[in-house]
Amino acid sequence: MREIWIRCGESQEIAVMEDGRLVEFLPEDQAASADAVYLGRVERVMPGMKAAFVNIGQEKAGFLPMEERSGLPKLQCGQHIMVQVRKEAHGEKGAFLSREICLCGEYVLLSPMTEKIAVSSRIGRESDRRRLKELGRSITGGKYGLVMRAASMEAEEEAVRAEVQRLLDTWQGICAAAPTAHAPSVLHAPRTMLDAVLEDYRPRGIDRIVTNSEALGTRLAHVAPVQLMSDSIFDVGRITTQLSRGLDRRVWLESGGNLVFDPCEAMTVVDVNTAKFTGKTELQQTVLELNLEACAEIARQVRLRNLSGIIIIDMIDMAAREHEHQVLAELNRCFAADRVKTVVHGFTSLGLVEMTRRRNRPTLRETLASRKATE
Repeated sequence: MREIWIRCGESQEIAVMEDGRLVEFLPEDQAASADAVYLGRVERVMPGMKAAFVNIGQEKAGFLPMEERSGLPKLQCGQHIMVQVRKEAHGEKGAFLSREICLCGEYVLLSPMTEKIAVSSRIGRESDRRRLKELGRSITGGKYGLVMRAASMEAEEEAVRAEVQRLLDTWQGICAAAPTAHAPSVLHAPRTMLDAVLEDYRPRGIDRIVTNSEALGTRLAHVAPVQLMSDSIFDVGRITTQLSRGLDRRVWLESGGNLVFDPCEAMTVVDVNTAKFTGKTELQQTVLELNLEACAEIARQVRLRNLSGIIIIDMIDMAAREHEHQVLAELNRCFAADRVKTVVHGFTSLGLVEMTRRRNRPTLRETLASRKATE
């Protein structure tokens, strides 16, 4: 059961609950620039790095690789260019930029500067992939590119076509504004946090919306059944308690095992431990059961903490290759509900699970630290 809890006040805060457990926390006023389109100014060109640094109006200049598709003009210092944020600024690093613009809708991603038709990796059945590719080709006529999102599989063709037209109109508006815009400036802002949450989760199912705002509840009544609560909404749902636990280094599993989360500069390491778990069967079956249980909690904690980049998981060693395959399948299944692009790459020669997750906003720790600083 998936519920969207929205607390309105001086700012808006969104919590996503699945089976009564918190999996995402998103302040609406959180500075989010991922997917925003800017008119930037080239500050430095670094031929040795095959990259440029572009001023987009943020504290740190954005990093723009120059090895993108052919046909783009060479960069010069002082040049005004249109760029899109692929990864937000983080730590000492500025935003990661691209000149290949991509506009996001509920059913498709529009790539107006390419002609490629692709299908979301979340759609596994080959017949569905072929059907959606044919639909994409029919819509574009080879004039621009599309990525058919998982939500497009159940959507009516007319709805998909209508959304593509809306995105094309947005792109034309961006192109019309760019020649007279001041650099640096925002040409296109991404979806609001609430719109993004609703659009991303609606295809997966939203069972209930809980809010303390009658006006918002009325506006969202068409999305899912709405329940109104008092201003202490997050205390009623135990969201505040679960938020504080989302910062714990050690997380206990129901079986008695535990997970240890250690974020560092280059990656996040997750260690799975047997701790108090002894099992009731032979050793390898006990290890498999604990690793399978850990998969669900790892997926929830990664989403809740909004961990991104490289994530290394030290599962308890398994002797059977078949058991490793079962663990990877379970990990992929548990991350299927994640609306952020996540790729489980598999086991290394040392028996560690490698995975990557796209950075789309600050971590939970950064979010709560910023929230506390403004109180």
